[in-house]
Amino acid sequence: MSARPYSRARYVIGPDGSPLTLADLPDSKTTRWVIMRKAQVVAAVRGGLLSLDDACSRYRLAVDEFLNWQQSIDSHGLAGLRTTKTQVYRASGSQQKLAKRTAIEQHQTGNAV
Repeated sequence: MSARPYSRARYVIGPDGSPLTLADLPDSKTTRWVIMRKAQVVAAVRGGLLSLDDACSRYRLAVDEFLNWQQSIDSHGLAGLRTTKTQVYRASGSQQKLAKRTAIEQHQTGNAV
């Protein structure tokens, strides 16, 4: 039996609901990553239009950066891809951790509020 060659999807459904092909993807020299461009790359990888390695190589992305985009979409929708929203979400997570740590420390020292 011979190995079946990898079959790449011809198109996927983009973040706006329209068909997305390789020709529709952002230029490989993109430096300004707006929400829609990030979402298009995530949709292309999820749909099999590009592999994760291909996307990271093509757009000079770290795998962690791409995975962060993917998780932001999963957690907060397209709005999660906004740079300012990422800062807000990170800050709110940090504030929750700080509040929890403070409450634990206060409980341990008997200085509960």
